[in-house]
Parts: sequence; C-alpha cells; structure tokens
Amino acid sequence: MPGFVEKPEPVEVPGLTHLHTGKVRDLYQNAAGDLIMVASDRTSVYDWVLPTEIPEKGRILTQLSLWWFDQLSDLAPHHVLSTDVPDGAPADWAGRTLVCKSLRMVPVECVARGYLTGSGLAEYRQTRTVCGLALPEGLVDGSELPAPIFTPATKAAVGDHDENVSYEEVVHQIGADVAAQLRQTTLAVYGRARDIARERGVILADTKFEFGFDGEQLTLADEVLTPDSSRFWPADLWEPGRAQPSFDKQFVRDWLTSPAADWDRNGTLPPPALPHEIVESTRAKYVEAYERLTGLSWS
Repeated sequence: MPGFVEKPEPVEVPGLTHLHTGKVRDLYQNAAGDLIMVASDRTSVYDWVLPTEIPEKGRILTQLSLWWFDQLSDLAPHHVLSTDVPDGAPADWAGRTLVCKSLRMVPVECVARGYLTGSGLAEYRQTRTVCGLALPEGLVDGSELPAPIFTPATKAAVGDHDENVSYEEVVHQIGADVAAQLRQTTLAVYGRARDIARERGVILADTKFEFGFDGEQLTLADEVLTPDSSRFWPADLWEPGRAQPSFDKQFVRDWLTSPAADWDRNGTLPPPALPHEIVESTRAKYVEAYERLTGLSWS
C-alpha cells in the first residue's frame, strides 16, 4: 500500500497540538486556534513519500508561496498571519513555517490547466475531453489550450490518487454558488500567475489551489504556485508533441522508473533511497524555479 516509506514522528512543541503529518507539510494548532504549517524537505512520487529528503525544499516552497501570495492578494486574500516560529520549536523551522488562519476548507482541489499534459492528456486521448470539457481535435502533449479550463479534483489521503471530477459533480457536492466562485477565482488567479511567469520565460502549464472560507470570504490556503503544486516549463524549450522539461521532481520520477532504481512502481515494495546526484539535481531545479520566477537569489 503506497504511503510513507518511513513515517516521521511529529515534533513535540510546548503549546502546540499536532494535527496531521502530510506528504510534505506537518500541521499543528496553537492555543489561539491558529494553524501552524511546517514544510518539510520530504518529497512524494507515485503516491509514495520517499525515504530521501531534498535539502531546503521546504524553505523554497514556503518562500515561493509567500512571494506568490503577495502577487495575488488583490485577486484572492490568503490565510497567512505570520512567519514567526513558535516559542520552543526547533531552529530548523525557520523559513519553513507559516502561522495561518483556521479556515473552513472546501473539499475540492481547484485545478487550472492552460496546456494539455498529465492526467488531462490521458483523458483527452481517450475521449477528447478533460473532466468532461470537450476540447478540439489535434491536440498533443504540451499543446496550449484555446483558453484555460477549470478541472477540479477530489483531495485524496496520503498514498491515494486525487481523482478528477466534473464541474457538475462539484456543484452537487458543494452547491452552485460556491462552485462558481471557485471556478472564477481559480481561473483569475491562474491567469495572473501565467502572465507573470511568462514575463520571466516560464510557462505555467497547470496548477492546483486549495481554498477555504474565512467567515464568508473565499481565501487561498496551503501552498500556492510552487513546483510541487504546478507544472512550470522553460518557455524557450517548449515543444508540443513530447514531454516538456520542467522545474520540479522530474529527475526523481525518471530515476525511479529507470533500470538503475530496480523498482516496480506498480508493485508492492516501497521505492529505494535516492542517489546523491538525483537529490542535488532536483534541489537545483527547485532553486532555479524560485530564482527565475521571483527574480531573487536563493541563499
């Protein structure tokens, strides 16, 4: 059964209650009811959380999310209250910790796609649709879509797949008004982020958001527009009809499915530890994504 190869024990911090250990983030609650999100250096591939960490990954994801929250604040408020490390927490939490509002979360992964790839491509090849939305003939891996589309998914537990669903199913689950608000906000935020990335020579192929309600206000939550939640491609290497180079953990995927790993992704055995060169190449891609998107130097 996929999941954690080695599930870590939660860190005990005075005044904090541990709520959940996710694929990458650990979630706590303080006495005031705020949520404390701590991004680890864990990485997950093929529904497994691997035994090998990618150094600084959690800090890169956190700092990139904070940068994006600032770029998007006029379109959608976010859940971050501060980046203060709680008293008594490990020093390693610095730079990877977010103190957040406790939201009433919407149980839908809000996916926006501007290009055809991944699970959308697999569905398109069979039915010429993605999440029930009809698309033109003749599209290939990496094709830009005529317009961005909202393709929601249900959020899965650790070790399970998120499952693409139709917009009509989302309406059935959460109601027409909230579904419409999710679609509108998702596409607006995607459009802003796509344009910002494009100015920096990066294609935002697709991304997923999570939202919750702060009272009646729809609010961006979790991480946003990181290489873990998005497909970023270098624009100068974009070539429809093949798999695109990307700023994410593709080095990990490629190695795990290579003969060198000697691992069957469809079997029952957990994946092996990653070699040093794969770890370093993957870290370099996360750093490159941060630097190209923000224009800032990672140090």
